[in-house]
Amino acid sequence: LNREAIKRIAREFVEDKAKEGVIYVEVRYSPHLLANSGVKEIPWNQEEGDLSPDEVVRLVNEGLSEGEREFKIKARSILCCMRHMPSWSKDVVELCKKYKDEGVVAIDLAGDESLNCEANPEHMEAYEEAVRCGIHRTVHAGEVGPASVVKEAVEVLKAERVGHGYRTLEDDDLYKKLLAQNMHFETCPISSKLTGACNADFTTHPVITFMKDKANYSLNTDDPLIFNSNLHHDYQTAHQHMGFTEEEFKRLNICSAQSSFLPAKEKEELLKTLNEAYEMIQSTAF
Repeated sequence: LNREAIKRIAREFVEDKAKEGVIYVEVRYSPHLLANSGVKEIPWNQEEGDLSPDEVVRLVNEGLSEGEREFKIKARSILCCMRHMPSWSKDVVELCKKYKDEGVVAIDLAGDESLNCEANPEHMEAYEEAVRCGIHRTVHAGEVGPASVVKEAVEVLKAERVGHGYRTLEDDDLYKKLLAQNMHFETCPISSKLTGACNADFTTHPVITFMKDKANYSLNTDDPLIFNSNLHHDYQTAHQHMGFTEEEFKRLNICSAQSSFLPAKEKEELLKTLNEAYEMIQSTAF
C-alpha cells in the first residue's frame, strides 16, 4: 500500500469535485479497507504491513486539506463501518472522535444490507458512542434492503441522514414519519440503476416521489470511478428523465447544505454562498 498514492487520490478527488462546480463535499470511505496493519482480518488477502487505519485517515485528511487550499473548495470526510466487519466498528468511531477537528465530520455504516439487516451489537455500540460524543451519523439503508432497515437505522442507530433510502416508500407510515421529521435522504440515481437497487427506468425512480413530496434529499454520485460517472451525469439524468427543474435543483442543494455535517457557523456561510449565487442566477435570467 502506497502512502503517497492515498494522499494523492484524496487531493485529486477535491480537484475533480472543483471541476464539477462543487463548493462543499463530504467524501466517505472505509479506512480499514485501505490499511494492512492493526486490522482484524486484513482485506484483499494482503500481507501484514505497516499502514494502520489511523494513518490512512491522517493521509486522507492531508490530501483533502491540500486539495482545499489548491482548488478553493471545502472537503470533509465520513468514516465507514462495514456491515460484514463488525469488529472494525469500534475503531471507526474512535477515529471519528480523534479526527473530529481535522476534517472527519461523521460515521457511516455501509455494505450489503442483505447480509446483515439486524444491527450487529458492535455496530450498535459504535453508534451509541457516536451519539454520546456528538459524532454525526448516517447509515446506508433502504438501497436494496427493506424499509425495516431504514427504520432500524433511524430508531436504533439514531441516523441523522439515510444513505439512499429508496425502499422507505414501501412503508407508508415510516415514510410519512420521516417526511415529518425532515429526515435527509442521500440519493444516487445513476448508482441505483447500475446496482439494480431501483428499476432501470428512471421515469419511475423513487427520487421523483421525493421531489413531488418536497422531501429533504440530495443528489450524489456514488462510486464515480466504479460507475464511470460524475455529478453532472446524475443531475443531467434527473433533468432529462425525471422532470427536475432548475428551481428543484436549487431547493435540493439548499436542503443538502442544511443537512450537511458542517459546524453551525460554517454551515451558515455555505448557505449564504448558495443563496447569493442562486439569487444572482435568478436576477440575470430576466
